[in-house]
Amino acid sequence: MFSFPRHGHAILLPLNVTRRLINLLLKSFPPSLYKATTFTKTPSRLNRSRFLPHSRFFPRSLSSSAEMGSLCALDETLQYPVARRDESVVDDYHGVLVPDPYRWMEDPDADEVKEFVQKQVKLTESVLQDCDAREKLRENITNLFDHPRYYAPFRRGDKYFHSHNTGLQAQNVLYMQDTLDGEPEVLLDPNGLSEDGTVSLNIYSVSEDAKYLAYGLSSSGSDWVTVKVMQIQNKEVEPDVISWVKFSGLSWTHDSKGFFYCRYPAPNEEDDNLDAGTETNANLNQEVYYHFLGTNQSDDVLCWRDPDHPKYTFNATVTDDGKYLLLYIAESCEPVNKVYYCDMSAFANGLEGHRGKKDLLPFVKLIDNFDAQYEDIANDNTVFTFRTNKDAPKYKLVRVDLKEPSVWTDVLQEAEKDVLESAVAVNGNQVLVSFLSDVKYVLQLRDLETGSLLHHLPIDIGTVSEISARREDNIVFIGFTSFLTPGIIYQCNLDTGVPDMKIFREIVVPGFDRTAFSVKQDFVPSKDGTKIPIFIVARKNILLDGSHPCLLYGYGGFNISITPNFSASRIVLTKHLGAIFCIANIRGGGEYGEEWHKAGTLARKQNCFDDFISAAEFLVSAGYTQPRKLCIEGGSNGGLLIGACINQRPDLFGCALAHVGVMDMLRFHKFTIGHAWTCDFGCSEKEEEFHWLIKYSPLHNVRRPWEHSHHQSSQYPSTMLLTADHDDRVVPLHSLKLLATMQYVLCTSLDKSPQTNPIIGRIECKAGHGAGRPTQKLIDEAADCYGFMAKMLGASWTD
Repeated sequence: MFSFPRHGHAILLPLNVTRRLINLLLKSFPPSLYKATTFTKTPSRLNRSRFLPHSRFFPRSLSSSAEMGSLCALDETLQYPVARRDESVVDDYHGVLVPDPYRWMEDPDADEVKEFVQKQVKLTESVLQDCDAREKLRENITNLFDHPRYYAPFRRGDKYFHSHNTGLQAQNVLYMQDTLDGEPEVLLDPNGLSEDGTVSLNIYSVSEDAKYLAYGLSSSGSDWVTVKVMQIQNKEVEPDVISWVKFSGLSWTHDSKGFFYCRYPAPNEEDDNLDAGTETNANLNQEVYYHFLGTNQSDDVLCWRDPDHPKYTFNATVTDDGKYLLLYIAESCEPVNKVYYCDMSAFANGLEGHRGKKDLLPFVKLIDNFDAQYEDIANDNTVFTFRTNKDAPKYKLVRVDLKEPSVWTDVLQEAEKDVLESAVAVNGNQVLVSFLSDVKYVLQLRDLETGSLLHHLPIDIGTVSEISARREDNIVFIGFTSFLTPGIIYQCNLDTGVPDMKIFREIVVPGFDRTAFSVKQDFVPSKDGTKIPIFIVARKNILLDGSHPCLLYGYGGFNISITPNFSASRIVLTKHLGAIFCIANIRGGGEYGEEWHKAGTLARKQNCFDDFISAAEFLVSAGYTQPRKLCIEGGSNGGLLIGACINQRPDLFGCALAHVGVMDMLRFHKFTIGHAWTCDFGCSEKEEEFHWLIKYSPLHNVRRPWEHSHHQSSQYPSTMLLTADHDDRVVPLHSLKLLATMQYVLCTSLDKSPQTNPIIGRIECKAGHGAGRPTQKLIDEAADCYGFMAKMLGASWTD
């Protein structure tokens, strides 16, 4: 079993995916270059030649105006392309008429949309060419990122497996070895599957006997996955091909005859030219199948479906003893799920007996409501241990016997303050638990039967990025990272009475001197007095005179915790541009459990923006920076955060970077998996929730600051909106519509607009929401974003 922290950017996945699947996904991703998360990748240098024809896009005020974030860094006024406005498109939301003049941008294949994108690409490149630090950033980030990176090994059968990247490889490579000190050999190298490195290893699973590898490939960053099978001994790829897999894990039966997976109907099976990942239609009617090795996908056994609830998503996983199939059912990203189980040992002929039958597998409903979240930790025959937030917003461990499903007992009670982030059964009768304590990880070894504390495991202040072990293992591998620790894999031997922890591998970054930097955590009062944690990373002994460029990152949603993580590009910013890097752990995240999460959702979503704005005001008042030198950044739900904050406080920031943001809060639920986000946002189809959304929706709240301020020089900060053509999570129309709206309202609708700060879009080709982007694309996007930031903030480069 694998356990990882839930990090910030680019999640927005159904609940049953966000722990189990992301745990597997993380193994194939290189460390983030610029986001405090392990679930992101970033695109490549913006140049017109890279946007090839095959892409679907081609045929509260401060004291004085001098301190405001409105200093134009460009020598001349930009000439923005004019986008057609269709004033006839007006929606009636519960008696409120809302125009949507750029509705036509929701069709990514329309020639008009392609032309709009082409013009924006040219405009953005013209701005980036004047960003002096761009190439220096690219060179220095490349140099700092060029170091070997390893991920924790895991054992199957008589072999060990791990992922490794020599430094600048586009994708991580999967290795295997007979012993921990044996010679690793390449099992699967995704870098040979495409010339440009845009085919990535999305998910994989090794059979119990280590004879087979089932692996899922994704192209151009799309969430769609194609699964194949390899014989591990001779590395021959079998003819099996499984298509239209999405939001799924792969779970083998212990006889190694096949595996369970989840898929959707093909988006449009009649379209032979379909470029998977570019469609926008809703993901509905997911189904669970079992695939027998050596057979066609059309012959796979349909295990579960629920046509009465087309929005449901599933995750099917085989227990460690091989006896049970657990089915997790979610209806959204909310941390609640149903749990069904199927006793496969009761099948007279195994799953073979279900071939060709129309009946679904005989699941028993253990939990048949959406009251709480349940995640299995271990089972002894019919006795199961779960991690849950049932009557425990900070989570606890509970036990139930399937023979008495109404009787649940606590194994490890909810902590008073700390959040139980994960629990992994190890060494037979023990459980390794990780707690989040004021956004810092604590590791404990406890008795699986009683929950009693056995040992504290010593780790530094930072993030437990992975725990690799199963119940049968007495050796556990623990991944660790922090702002100033690129990565350590600890090997913990539990067979010695007292846990013996030693460094198994340590990632060393040439040229990085951690002693030159400092990390501090403060707690900032928000608008309502709630204390918000904020991490501050800077060069040592800086003067708090307001002179420093500053980058503030936030997310605030979907129960995701943003914890300390090493970032090569942010180290470059701090070292060479004198920047201060900060993370605000705002409400909506999971840093303090489910109550903290709910405090930033639905009718209380404004708390997220208030928290982030308060963090920014603190950085100014404490002397770290000033508004015109403050850049804010976020992605996905964090992109929404940035869009809302520049609307509400344009005077507070000098620059804004909004990656793949949810910007149209009235229509997000209509596209791909957007319907799963209504748990956090609400839905405009409900009158009360519409009135929540219309108040902060970035697309619907762009205003001219100079018309609402006594400062005539007031304007929006320099802004870059980022999206990608294969983003089938938060589809590009969000960023495109907001980009057109901002350019129109602030610039092109006026003869002489006070808006001189640039409003531009970076639109990536052959990339998605974040996952699977090759290393060079990561580096190039970081250079573009932070080169833009440096220019707009007036930051000077020092060697």
